[in-house]
Amino acid sequence: MGAGGRMSAPPASKNSDRHVLRRMPHSKPPFNLGQIKKAIPPHCFNRSILRSFSYVVYDLLIASLLYYLATAYIHRIPPPLSALAWPLYWICQGCVLTGVWVVAHECGHHAFSDYQWLDDTVGLVLHSALLVPYFSWKYSHRRHHSNTGSLDRDEVFVPKLKSRIRWYAKYLNNPPGRILTVLLTLTLGWPLYLLFNVSGRDYDRFACHYDPYGPIYSDRERLQIFISDAGLIAVTYGLYHLATLKGLSWVLCIYGVPLLIVNSFLVLITWLQHTHPALPHYDSSEWDWLRGALSTMDRDYGILNRVFHNITDTHVAHHLFSTMPHYHAMEATKAIRPILGEYYQSDGTPVLKAIWREANECIYVEADESEQSKGVFWYKNKL
Repeated sequence: MGAGGRMSAPPASKNSDRHVLRRMPHSKPPFNLGQIKKAIPPHCFNRSILRSFSYVVYDLLIASLLYYLATAYIHRIPPPLSALAWPLYWICQGCVLTGVWVVAHECGHHAFSDYQWLDDTVGLVLHSALLVPYFSWKYSHRRHHSNTGSLDRDEVFVPKLKSRIRWYAKYLNNPPGRILTVLLTLTLGWPLYLLFNVSGRDYDRFACHYDPYGPIYSDRERLQIFISDAGLIAVTYGLYHLATLKGLSWVLCIYGVPLLIVNSFLVLITWLQHTHPALPHYDSSEWDWLRGALSTMDRDYGILNRVFHNITDTHVAHHLFSTMPHYHAMEATKAIRPILGEYYQSDGTPVLKAIWREANECIYVEADESEQSKGVFWYKNKL
């Protein structure tokens, strides 16, 4: 889900908003997955343990340095400057730990190394440290990749049909309502998704990522869900013990607030990758895997692209080849753009502007009455 290599990101699009918002083709593409793969240099699919671990070490060293600076020096800064130092630490640490989250995500895709046991071990440790149920997320996320763009089977940020919009939506379809909706999504979206499958697909009974016997998981996956839960319990106990020694406020300042920022970035990145007026969604009559995988959007987060190991601007390539290491994904993206043509979607709109536009334009999906393909749905906002 990204590329942490040395190659620079492709420049942000300078096209007009009208071009950026132009709908992508939704007919079956004139190429197949094999042809796309042939355009990518073969070495891009090679996984290196040393190189993958170098990103883990780098991120953890930066996080440790930020921790040291915060604990050793912020209390020495006189007010009111100290009040500015803490938010600076929170933002920087939250960004770096988002990079750690991305590496663990890499493990969940078996893109970290050639050894599944190593990927799962590293992923479990890193994700548990960030209070993420590694195996629980791994399996639901795998189903997201298997069903991207499907209104019936996708697992995350599944848009609602107009007929299923809640009664209160019309009261939120205004600037203050949109601000409130975005704030709630960024702060509560991740825990609500894990606990109650909010924004996920519909199941015939209650779905929760912490429940080994929930409908999200198959029988052969249930033991690993228990392992995920055990990892979270262990980390939670460690945080409780740390709070008894250092105090709750210390734990919240050093760990809690940066974790909230990680969660917010996770939701924001995923939301903007799959929510855009140019992206179609499909019902079962039209959906197929390749068109669904292409219905994603590369975004530009500026300098944060590198901090996030380019999870942000190589998402199309990631959905096509999720076991490809992130440090090769930028090269692969450049290689596949010519063959994808208009089926490749990227948007260089500044993030804050994109948040506001998508919150305003992407309220529900509906098929165009004039379209022959009634199984293709587009974002609309008129309630």
